[in-house]
Parts: sequence; C-alpha cells; structure tokens
Amino acid sequence: MTRPPRTLVLPPRLTASARTLRAAALRRGLRIVEATASAVPEGLDGPGWAGWPEGAGPDASSGAAGDAEAAGSSGAAGNAEAAGSAEAAGNTAGEAPSVHLHAGPSFADVVAPALGIALLEAPADWLARLPRTLTRREILALPIGEAYRLRRPAFVKSPNDKGVPALVYADGSRLPGPDAVDPETVVLVSDVMTFAAEYRLHLLDGTVHAAGQYAESGRLRLGPAGGDALAFGREVLAAAGETLPSAIVVDVGRDDTGRWAVIEANAAWASGCYSADPDRALDTVLRAAGPATGLSPHDRGFVR
Repeated sequence: MTRPPRTLVLPPRLTASARTLRAAALRRGLRIVEATASAVPEGLDGPGWAGWPEGAGPDASSGAAGDAEAAGSSGAAGNAEAAGSAEAAGNTAGEAPSVHLHAGPSFADVVAPALGIALLEAPADWLARLPRTLTRREILALPIGEAYRLRRPAFVKSPNDKGVPALVYADGSRLPGPDAVDPETVVLVSDVMTFAAEYRLHLLDGTVHAAGQYAESGRLRLGPAGGDALAFGREVLAAAGETLPSAIVVDVGRDDTGRWAVIEANAAWASGCYSADPDRALDTVLRAAGPATGLSPHDRGFVR
C-alpha cells in the first residue's frame, strides 16, 4: 500500500530559508504549492491556487484540508511535478495526503484553518514564566496598555507574531499607540540584554533536533552551534520541555560574560532555518504545521 505524498504549502514571496526548506522538501518527495501574490485576498478558490487538482483542494468532499493534494501553483507547477509524481501514481484510493505549511503568521492565519492545518506555538507567556536562571533577566507578559506606563528602556515584542515590532523602546510612550494596537494586546516586556552570540534550536520530541548560529554581537553571522549551545538547549528542555509543543524553535544566546539565556520561542512553521541542517529543520516544520486530525493529546494545548 503506497502512502499518499505529503504537501508543503508556501507563501508568495519566499525568503532564503524558505527556498532552502523547499529544496529539502522536494528532495524528500513532498509536493509543493506556492501561492501567487493574489491568492490570499482572493481566497482559496481563486486563481492563485490553480495548482490544486480537481477534487483535492480545500473544498474537497471530505471537508478536511488534509484532502488538499497539491500538484503546484501556477507559479510552481514545475516544482510540484518534480516532487512526488512517482508517489502520486500509487496513491491509495480514499487515503488523504497530509498538508503542511511554512509561512509567516499573516498568511498562515488565513490559509491554515481552510486546509485543516493545526499551527503549534508556545504559550504567549511562556518566556515570562521561565525561571530567572534560564532568562537572566526580568520578563513580563502584560497588556500593552499597561506597558504604556513604562518609564525606562525595555525590550518589547509580541509573543507569537510581529504585531508589535521587537525593539528596545526608550519608554512606554514610544510603543505603538491605541490607534494601532488594541490596548489589551499582550506583549512581552523584558530587561535589555546584549548577546555576544545567538543560536536557533529546532526542538522536536524533547530533543535538540537541529541547531545553528545566526548572529554575533547583534549582526547576522551563520555558523554551526557549538557544544555549549546544545548543552544549554538540553537544560532548557529538562526544565521546561513539558511547557512547549512537540515541535518548536527556541533561540538562545550567550552574553559577554559567558552566561547563557533563552532569548525567545518561535513557531517552527514561521521560522528560518539559518545554518541548521535543512532536512532536520524541515522535520520540525512538518510537525509544527500539519493535519489537525493527527495532533497528539499533548500538542492539542498548543494550537494557535
């Protein structure tokens, strides 16, 4: 019995990391669907999704987006044909292929529900609940309306998207105002901490599945993750692994004194792979944004 090919849905504009993950997916035999720029505003029935085969798109009779067996979009049909065509010939009738996604939050929030994809992410207050021994700084999760009262410099960001730009703000008056952001919107407010080196850890099933360096002294610098970064990742998992979904990205860093700290958690489906092994990074993406029907009991509590 041949298993139907999996599908990876991608947004219209691909980052370098997205192109790397696409190449890894193609090597693995996944089908690729890339939306055109007009696909999202047009909706999933628009011409921007012309690559969905008849009866296999988001409106297939089974009702689940997991039935969306993609052969590619109008802009990526060649890629789709190259990926998984041999598998497609032996698909078992009635067995739906699984659909996955790698994209930013705005695209994912529109597309994932229609495709039956469950997006896993860390709780909004996860970073604020970590022990100080793992963060090395005070971090609060609070409504931005309260953050307006800050009278000191602080690093402020949205927990799981880019609604509030991640920046050091001189004080609360510099934050986006109530005309731009609902005052009840939760933000993370932390002490300012400077990192000498920063690393991205792709966590899967309680292990550091892939990792790589992405910054040095605040500037982009790609490289391997050393043993100390991996060891700290295992320390984070030992202390807080149960408070995370089975697939997630956690950024960690080392300051000038050699102290290690968690920087933030990011959804794997929206994160770049930088210098990590793309095949192993893809493993975390596929788990972090896959069929809702396949969720484990543990992961059901981490759906966006």
